[in-house]
Amino acid sequence: MRNIVVDTGPLVALFSKRDRDHGRVAGFLAENPCLLVTTWPVATEAWHLLAEPARLGFMRWIVAGGAAVFDLGVDGGAKVLELLEKYRDRPMDVADASLVVLAERLEISEILTIDRADFDVYRLARGRRFTQVL
Repeated sequence: MRNIVVDTGPLVALFSKRDRDHGRVAGFLAENPCLLVTTWPVATEAWHLLAEPARLGFMRWIVAGGAAVFDLGVDGGAKVLELLEKYRDRPMDVADASLVVLAERLEISEILTIDRADFDVYRLARGRRFTQVL
């Protein structure tokens, strides 16, 4: 099964039926069996952006295996800071930086995101681009 890094926007859309991207995200996931991988900064950001009724459902989905949520560990902060400094002109946020770190560690270049502009700019190790699957 292929692994795909998932950003905040698609997670919010998936749990918000009124979100303009809900159908696109749900349809993509229905047609593309995959393991979604993300980080705790992304999960926290999604929790914050979701309406109250959807929050617990989102966390139940995470716990049930809807997405694998990774901790970047003690050394992850230094790599996140390096990226935040590199892309400060965007500006990059901690959630996005954490996804770049995770993608590099897991050697995954596919990302499920609605944030096309930023992930067109961000680069993985050796200058590789993300492949946006949505």
